[in-house]
Amino acid sequence: MTDIVLIYPYFMPEGDKSLFRFPPLGLGYIASYLMQYGIKVKIIDGTFQTENEVIEQVHLMNPQIIGIQCILGTERSAVRLAKALKQDSNLIIAGGPQASVVPSKFLDCFDLVVIGEGEQTMLEIIEAFGQNKTYHDISGVAFKEVDQALYTSPRKSTTNLDSMPFPSRELYPNDKYRALSEKRYGYSITSMITTRGCPFSCDYCSRAVAGSDYNERSIDNVTDEIEQILSLSYNRIWIADDVFTLRKEYVIGICNEIIRRGLKFEWECLSRVDTFDAEVAGIMKKAGCMRIFFGIESGNDEILQIMKKRITVDEATKAIVMAKETGLRVGAFFIIGYPGETDETILRTIKFSNTLPLDYLSYTFPYPMPGTGLYEKVKDRLLARYWDADVNEIAKHRLMFETDFSESKLKFALFKGLTQFKMRKQGFRYIQIPYKIFERATDIAFRIIR
Repeated sequence: MTDIVLIYPYFMPEGDKSLFRFPPLGLGYIASYLMQYGIKVKIIDGTFQTENEVIEQVHLMNPQIIGIQCILGTERSAVRLAKALKQDSNLIIAGGPQASVVPSKFLDCFDLVVIGEGEQTMLEIIEAFGQNKTYHDISGVAFKEVDQALYTSPRKSTTNLDSMPFPSRELYPNDKYRALSEKRYGYSITSMITTRGCPFSCDYCSRAVAGSDYNERSIDNVTDEIEQILSLSYNRIWIADDVFTLRKEYVIGICNEIIRRGLKFEWECLSRVDTFDAEVAGIMKKAGCMRIFFGIESGNDEILQIMKKRITVDEATKAIVMAKETGLRVGAFFIIGYPGETDETILRTIKFSNTLPLDYLSYTFPYPMPGTGLYEKVKDRLLARYWDADVNEIAKHRLMFETDFSESKLKFALFKGLTQFKMRKQGFRYIQIPYKIFERATDIAFRIIR
């Protein structure tokens, strides 16, 4: 009998092409933390399965406790699983970013909701469960008692990250993840984190789990885990920190240790444009970094100010050009249709993004997650809709609040931007006539669409 089963309720749709398809790190951390206390843990990753297959596995394992990770895009599948599995455990728990920001949504079908970091909280829940105690004294949980929602005191962030054991990667379907990435890209890739928390306060960003308290792992601890990952036959790593380049000395230290140990692998990370310079770019390249992603979000300084992004268009341009000149591949993310936008600011963002020397470009709609400034701006105009993963790059986007732009108009903007990017990648940028004809014609069409 398994003590606890942790479920990742993401079910990959046919035709999925996302670059960011990795095992659930959060569940791996919780599993390894619990296992050091002698608790029997299994992880069920739905990525390569169906919901029915996951349900059948849980039936066979007969766990005492079930934990389900809830992230943006998996809310409905998490709730469906909770309802289907209620009879298979004595306690069913929701956790993860989505559960942390809106715990009330999960209290009807889950016994408990974990708010924030889950390792210590889950251990205390299991201990209370085993001793038939209440959960009132456990920080960072929500539950119902006599139909009343109760919330305990917030859980403080873990400051000594080296005290956390590495994620239990042996519980992941590594063979399937390796095969997936090798088939798509020609290399095998998995993820890791070196820090938790982000001190910035971007208007659209939720920091529901790790919060704003920024904490680092030691350089030796990070490179030890890199060696462990490489021993599992992965040859590329996605460093999934919110901002890997936040502290220059830390990044340089990790890169120097990678070089000192002679670790040969490629890696990718996410950066802000204002925490990136030529020295960082050079040492990252030398240590094996092959691609860096920037969250730029807009091609308009006034919209960036509304977003509280604390960067400028000029800074974004310089950072991307610097990365390219260093020999790094570069990706960038943009948001289309933010509150305060006009037709002209959207067209300017599309034009700006297609003047940058990018290797990867992504546009998305603004998604108002509770707890963010964006949510406060539009909470009176929310539409009763869910955001779910979808097959199509354009169709997966959903407008979640009433705005001056229709969903069709914004989807046209996404189509326009991505098509121009593909044309540029195929050389049309250097054959000015067809590119300019398409750009001007779609500019006019975008302004006409309501």
